[in-house]
Amino acid sequence: MKKLFSGLLMIILSSSLIACNNNSTESSNESVSDTTNKSVADFEKAISKEGSQILDVRSMQEYRSGHLKNALQADWTDKNEFMYRIQSLDRSKPIYTYCFSGVRSSSAAAWLRAKGFVAYNLDGGIAAWKRENKTVEGSANVKQVSLQEYQSFIPKDKTILVDISASWCPPCKKMEPIIDSLAAHFEVLKIDGGEQEIIVRELKITVFPTFIVYKNGKEVWKKEGIVSKEELEVQLR
Repeated sequence: MKKLFSGLLMIILSSSLIACNNNSTESSNESVSDTTNKSVADFEKAISKEGSQILDVRSMQEYRSGHLKNALQADWTDKNEFMYRIQSLDRSKPIYTYCFSGVRSSSAAAWLRAKGFVAYNLDGGIAAWKRENKTVEGSANVKQVSLQEYQSFIPKDKTILVDISASWCPPCKKMEPIIDSLAAHFEVLKIDGGEQEIIVRELKITVFPTFIVYKNGKEVWKKEGIVSKEELEVQLR
């Protein structure tokens, strides 16, 4: 009888220990969730702070259907695109990700944290954002520029740099200060490739940003992605 009681006591203690461990795990998971997944109210408050980076990880078609103001875009399901675009994000500033329901962006945020970024996710995604009547932006009503109109912008007697970028493109944001500094000394034409679908299609643009130099109306140089100020100056002289 004494042995049986002792064995029973051990089982009860073991069960209690397991229960404590399980509660500890649940508490720990809940804590992680609370710090990395933000409610609509907390997300809105966080992205209003200076220096925050908002990342829409949906496809371009989804982004155009409505997105958060100042959001950059990098499709989580397109690994090449995602890897290319996140290289231009600032590691010293927090990143706030979102998708439609929060599933893709939660995975993207976890991946970013594993790579050394500080990343948070919008719990419930943009669907939750809309349910709380928060505003979104879109580009569905932007007037499209034809190829003929674009060609009329290119001077026949000057050198000009055409910058085909997108407001939601991280590498484009990184290039902005360089292009702005060049615009003080050279002729620069900026085209929002995220909105001007006809121009992008007709010029066969596949990467943002893309830079084209025209001299006396003729294309003489073209390059995709991040370009140094020095290389651009050489091509413009």
